Amino acid sequence: MTAYLLAGGGTAGHVNPLLAVADRLHERDSDAEILVLGTAEGLESRLVPARGYELAVIARVPFPRRPNRQAAAFPRRFRRTVADVADLIENRGIDVVVGFGGYVSTPAYIAARRRHVGIAVHEANARPGLANRLGARYTRHVGVAFAGTPLPNARVVGMPLRREIEQLDRVASRPEALALFGLDEDRPVLLVTGGSLGARRINATIRAAAGDIIRAGWQVLHITGDAAEIDDPGLDGYRILAYCDRMDLALSAADFAVSRAGSATVSELSALGIPAVYVPYPVGNGEQRFNAAGVVRAGGGILVEDAAFVPDWVRSDLLPLLGDAPARARMASAAASVGMLDGTDRMLELVADALPGNARPGA
Repeated sequence: MTAYLLAGGGTAGHVNPLLAVADRLHERDSDAEILVLGTAEGLESRLVPARGYELAVIARVPFPRRPNRQAAAFPRRFRRTVADVADLIENRGIDVVVGFGGYVSTPAYIAARRRHVGIAVHEANARPGLANRLGARYTRHVGVAFAGTPLPNARVVGMPLRREIEQLDRVASRPEALALFGLDEDRPVLLVTGGSLGARRINATIRAAAGDIIRAGWQVLHITGDAAEIDDPGLDGYRILAYCDRMDLALSAADFAVSRAGSATVSELSALGIPAVYVPYPVGNGEQRFNAAGVVRAGGGILVEDAAFVPDWVRSDLLPLLGDAPARARMASAAASVGMLDGTDRMLELVADALPGNARPGA
């Protein structure tokens, strides 16, 4: 029996690919032991047990950004956390640690190295985080979602996707999708989403331009996120949701999309051949711009800065594109050309290579 320790958490960008890999490991070997390492504060504390996997909780020990009391206590707390994970690896007979980034991955990589077990890394963003930059120094088994991600030994495996996305037949499921969201089968659908917390700029701009989009012959499926501050104008053909628990059907309905450029969103839209306008999150280290770079370069997407995504841009640039069916078809084909639907299986190949004694020559 093979024992896996999957480390990652905090955000959906870490947890969702982790769960996709866990599910596929379980499908292939029902006797495998799958243990997930996370924190009590992260999204994994809810999603992992709900999926039926055991969650081993460790302390959240972020790297200090400035000298203060927490910084002084960091070395001791971090050493203790690494020791706890090393004991976990030994006591549970872990064969390989698979890290997806986030706070818990750093101690997992160090503990795995101490215990001489295999390490595999998956980096979802085109610009890698600190944890995976460290983990990539400890192993040759590094999978990345996007070409050009600056990590040593990087192998492009794509994004591990959920089964319902991998196997989605958009044509066959479209009638169900339109019925679920109350949309008209005779008009194309613009899917708008800013992620689970929403995107203030995207929400406000689409809300202001909704009438123009509808008058152009389109419908809008607008998933605002929990933090939205806009009202429902009650327009015919404008469906507004705070949250959507059937994103597979939302993607089935979509003929075009407007979204942030999170790694999972870019990967799913590209894999399914859905053309999009990407509006990168303007705060942070800028990784969203890099996530969309490949599909934009291929012609499957358009990148618009957050500050530039205003109602006038929608009217002057987006509406003419929505009205140009041949251009949209070319964008859809270009998006699909860089998308990957088999990221989960590719990542499992890399994990298998990382198992002690299994590495293939040149892997």
